[in-house]
Amino acid sequence: MTSREHLDWQNAHVLDGGMASELEFLGADISGPLWSAHVLEDDPHKIVAVHRAYLEGGADVLLTASYQVSRKGYAEFGLRAEQADRALLRAVELAADARRVFDREHPERRVLIGASLGPYGAALHNGAEYHGNYECSFEELVKFHRERIEIVAESEADLLAFETLPSLEEARAIGEALKPWPDIAAWFTFTCPDGRAGNLQVAHGETLRACASLAAGFEQTVAVGINCTQPMWIANLIGELRLASAKSVVVYPNSGEGWDAQARCWTGSSDPAAFCELARGWFEQGAQLVGGCCRTRPEHIRQVAAAWSTVSAELSDPEG
Repeated sequence: MTSREHLDWQNAHVLDGGMASELEFLGADISGPLWSAHVLEDDPHKIVAVHRAYLEGGADVLLTASYQVSRKGYAEFGLRAEQADRALLRAVELAADARRVFDREHPERRVLIGASLGPYGAALHNGAEYHGNYECSFEELVKFHRERIEIVAESEADLLAFETLPSLEEARAIGEALKPWPDIAAWFTFTCPDGRAGNLQVAHGETLRACASLAAGFEQTVAVGINCTQPMWIANLIGELRLASAKSVVVYPNSGEGWDAQARCWTGSSDPAAFCELARGWFEQGAQLVGGCCRTRPEHIRQVAAAWSTVSAELSDPEG
């Protein structure tokens, strides 16, 4: 991995969009409990195609198709630890392949790869990442995260993206798991079911400010933020993140569509142009990196890139 000291982080402003949902749009079957991890084995070319589409849309950072990959999650389906480890590395390799081709065509661009590492709840396949009520010890949490860090630390990834974190305890466990790798760069993004003033809490119930402050205190942390949250709440949450620490802020909300758990379908719609206006506001509030999570597509990221172009031009204009 790229060491924190040599990470060109300050030039990263546009993150990619949803992986699993975009694979589904391309015809991949992600109905199984391992989501996009199935596609790593069955149709890796689709993953490269998704990465390529986001790069062409303006992404400076690619997240790997590894959110759902872990030894624990694979063991639930009779798969060996070595298979999970290979899948983690394969996910990084596919992102690196897409980056290499893009770099040859666009040598002026510097693209970073973030190894996507979902929370412990993602390995339980029961939605527990959205409430964080795990029946496991702190030591088990540390072990779960350390197993993956150990593998990805030897990959071509530039940083670790700990995503959709529901609780203070899980952030603390990741900090403990990271201790053997002080030079690695990482970000921590939490999920918040609500973002109304006075109710700025992560899924498990702790305050976002407490979670962000804790994560920002780890020497490996380059950014703290929010993902897998409705875009309507992001503005309030950015303010809370900036009060919590001086670390960079990264936000990548869902498209704005809703998930009907009973009917097992998405509801509502998403307008990329409206997402652009929101993204511009998030940049103006001080977010360094903006992208999208579930159901956001390359057009959403193209609009985020346009928003950053507008904001950066205003920032560089002394008359602005």
